[in-house]
Amino acid sequence: MDTNISREVGQEKKRKGFFIAALIIVLLVASVLVLRASFSSSIKRQNITTAVVEIGNIENTISASGEILPEFEQVITSPINASIKSVSMDAGSAVKAGQSILSLDKQASEMEYQKLKFQLEGKKNNIQKLRLELNKSFYDIKSNNSIKELKINSLQAQVENAKRLYKAGGGTRESIEQAELDLKVALLEKKQLENEIGSKQQTMKVDIRESEIAVQIQQADLSELQRKLQQANIVANRAGVVTWVNKNIGSTVREGETLARIADLGSYKVSGTISDTYLNELRTGLPAIIRINDSTVRGTVVNIHPTIQNGIVSFDVQLDERNSKLYRPNMKVDVFVVTNSKTNAMRITNGPAFKGGNVQDIYVVSNGKAIRRTANIGLSNFDYVEIKDNVKPGEVLITSDMSDYKNSKEITIKN
Repeated sequence: MDTNISREVGQEKKRKGFFIAALIIVLLVASVLVLRASFSSSIKRQNITTAVVEIGNIENTISASGEILPEFEQVITSPINASIKSVSMDAGSAVKAGQSILSLDKQASEMEYQKLKFQLEGKKNNIQKLRLELNKSFYDIKSNNSIKELKINSLQAQVENAKRLYKAGGGTRESIEQAELDLKVALLEKKQLENEIGSKQQTMKVDIRESEIAVQIQQADLSELQRKLQQANIVANRAGVVTWVNKNIGSTVREGETLARIADLGSYKVSGTISDTYLNELRTGLPAIIRINDSTVRGTVVNIHPTIQNGIVSFDVQLDERNSKLYRPNMKVDVFVVTNSKTNAMRITNGPAFKGGNVQDIYVVSNGKAIRRTANIGLSNFDYVEIKDNVKPGEVLITSDMSDYKNSKEITIKN
């Protein structure tokens, strides 16, 4: 029993001893590697890129994507519901003002136009008929009113005669009262007719006015349809290049549906997109640098679209040089929006060594060695980075990625 326990204890001690020894070895190896990295690192000269610190102007930019588009593009839509009859131009064709692009089958709209025209003539005839009917009715009322006036005059004479006869003893009081009653009734009837005449006049004016308004509306509809029929001859309003055309002959198009696009290739703009994280820095009036292959052109941010889609903000750049042989429609370009600038700053050519932080380690080349320093980084763009301190103009800095040597204070540069 005692012997078994001693053997197990011995084995446990051995395992602990092996573990401690292995740990010591690992620590020694790691220490050696760290010391070597810190004090005896080296790098081949052909594996690094360098640049000289200089004094110059620098601009701070934010990167965006862009596409060159014609500054002016005419979108031609269908003025009527119709079908495509023929197409005269293909995409890419140059077109002059007034030149036909495609034609529509206007038969249905022309029939509708003739229908509206006949309806308009009918409404005009109805107005004339209404005038005649109302004039006749008004004349009849006036004639009745004249007859009433004659009857009243006769009744007034009868009242006077009844009174004279009564005074002469040849009449009765009842005769006078009956004559006066007949006169009052005639006067009331005349007043009723006069009111009817006034009412009829107003009714005539309202009825005729309503009919005239209906005719005006019908005339406007007819004129609008006539205008649309004239526009159904799809022609270019300005010279340019057809960038797109609906070539589906025989297909039905609705009113307002796009039929063709014509671009003026004499003037271009850049449509840019950028992450909405830069929205607070982006504003109209900022300069912009557009890189096209190995060339650059400049412009100005003139419009920022209010909508944000999938975290992307769109904006437009007006180019200083709106026409150039470098431009091609729908060409993808790099856009750099200038948010700040500085003159007489210490700058160095941009490279992988600069990660975008405000403070970072740099390596200065001197006497065959790269010596690590910590510097404050200022403005930056795709060409240059501003170094605010711990360097002097004329000093040489490593611009390639030095992440593998981040623990080394000094690196030997081997030829």
